[in-house]
Amino acid sequence: MRQADQRQVAFPEPEELLADYRRVRLLTERLCEPLAIEDYLLQTTVEASPPRWHLAHCSWFFETFLLGPFLAGYQPFHPRFDYLFNSYYEQTGTGFWPRAERGLLSRPTVSEVYAYRRHVDLGMEALIARPDHPDRPVIQARLAIGLNHEQQHQELLVTDIKRNLAHNPLRPAYRAHLPESPPGEPDPARYLDFEGGLVDIGAGPDGFAWDNERPRHRVYLRPFALADRLVANGEYLEFIADGGYRNPALWLADGWAWVRSQDVQAPLYWESPGESGHGEWRVMTLAGMRALNPAEPVSHLSYYEADAFATWAGRRLPTEAEWEHAASGLPVSGNFVDDGWLAPRPAAASDGALRQLFGDCWEWTGSAYLPYPGYRPAPGALGEYNGKFMCNQMVLRGGSCATSRDHCRASYRNFFYPQDRWQLMGLRLAENRP
Repeated sequence: MRQADQRQVAFPEPEELLADYRRVRLLTERLCEPLAIEDYLLQTTVEASPPRWHLAHCSWFFETFLLGPFLAGYQPFHPRFDYLFNSYYEQTGTGFWPRAERGLLSRPTVSEVYAYRRHVDLGMEALIARPDHPDRPVIQARLAIGLNHEQQHQELLVTDIKRNLAHNPLRPAYRAHLPESPPGEPDPARYLDFEGGLVDIGAGPDGFAWDNERPRHRVYLRPFALADRLVANGEYLEFIADGGYRNPALWLADGWAWVRSQDVQAPLYWESPGESGHGEWRVMTLAGMRALNPAEPVSHLSYYEADAFATWAGRRLPTEAEWEHAASGLPVSGNFVDDGWLAPRPAAASDGALRQLFGDCWEWTGSAYLPYPGYRPAPGALGEYNGKFMCNQMVLRGGSCATSRDHCRASYRNFFYPQDRWQLMGLRLAENRP
């Protein structure tokens, strides 16, 4: 996952660091509690990874970048785990097992992976408890990276589990009794105007941020408007009913080729009422199959689908600079993994301000994932996971219902390939102003 800028980060005392470490590590395991043992090993698509792999990879990170270099006498749990559970870090020199084959291994067992986590946790607790360590600033900076890295994998755990269960024709539930929003219709979206001009975006020098969020810099924005809420399922149904997936005029060339080659007819996890048109659309959720709620935000869209819908609606996707400028200074509040819904929720009643800006669904922007002016990747292996992906991907903003609240901020830049949609991806419309 993405690595961070280590230059200027403020850190609490060892007791608070240890509490944060335990809190994050515990949430990962709690997210796995509803799983059967067979679920831990499953990988149904190249993009997703088995839950067992996520559990081990997060521990590999702490072992590789903290315990090995800084805890005297530390003994790795297993001499080949550095190969099995490395993701893509070329500069570690260990190599890595192919991503597409992570679900083909029956060993190590799940119990061995949990024992690996305990082994790493004991080492990390010993390391964190040493405020006199000569490398304390580097240790604390890497600890912050490691905890944020694990929070990213918590989100991937949720979405990968959903992808795996949705592959099963039984449509099993991850948790059968998740909360459910009452059915309804979306209220009319309102558009909020922004004057634009010269604005600053990007993370400032203080506090934690990934290195791709820096440096903070100035950009020029033309006047624009943003919809006050995310696009809802009911609106997307209108796009489908109007032949949106059959009209090449709405699609980018690559998007139209993708639609045709993959026979895409609806967002991921939607199930059609059939050729007769009778019945109701249904959708796979982490609680199993449910009736599609028109008021909920549409999710699991590719960039191609988001862009085609915006074209159909006579509008466009916001740029990432527009999105961040609109979000700057606003509280990070919304529907996050902390709330336990694990599904997007309908927008609250309008109060004249932007709604659903954080949480619910990652919002596709019209911006390619590129370096900010003056960007320099961090040296060594920790610098690999941002800069080398700055090609052929698009930026998303805002977090989702699978994101931790304290992991999200206005400057956060997520990025995926335009055809990806197994993450909780939606959209907000924008339009130009004179």
